[in-house]
Amino acid sequence: MAAKRKKPTISKKMLERKIQNPDSPGLRRGFFSRAAAAAAEWTGRPIAFILALTTVIIWAVTGPVFQYSETWQLVINTGTTIITFLLVFLIQNSQNRDTRAIQIKVDELIRATHGAHTALLDLEELTDEELGRIYRKYELIAQESRALLRKGKNDIHVPEVDLS
Repeated sequence: MAAKRKKPTISKKMLERKIQNPDSPGLRRGFFSRAAAAAAEWTGRPIAFILALTTVIIWAVTGPVFQYSETWQLVINTGTTIITFLLVFLIQNSQNRDTRAIQIKVDELIRATHGAHTALLDLEELTDEELGRIYRKYELIAQESRALLRKGKNDIHVPEVDLS
């Protein structure tokens, strides 16, 4: 008889601590992270698009007033370049946080799933060659499963995978 798995308690304790005191050390995000998240959130809203579109329309309409001068062109070019440059860094920060959080969640699912290979945790740290080798092994499993389905058999099984 298989031994019962002990339920992890650290996640529950951290969650309780965060709920009781969301500003406790280790649970606070820094100013840049908060600003990046807020900027990414705001720029993804319809009002941000409407504001940007309105700016471009006003710029285009004022073209004849400024006789389509180089200064008139420089205003939109400089403005959009600066905004784009800054947003790249803010959005990248937000994306990195989201990716890291999703990776932790996936790692936890692997860790908590009976029969899952915990060697698959932290795969993003492997070399491209190591990832390719593991990927090919999973491709073979998928091919074998599709072959079973074509034969009218069930593909629900947990085949052994040699990850070495």
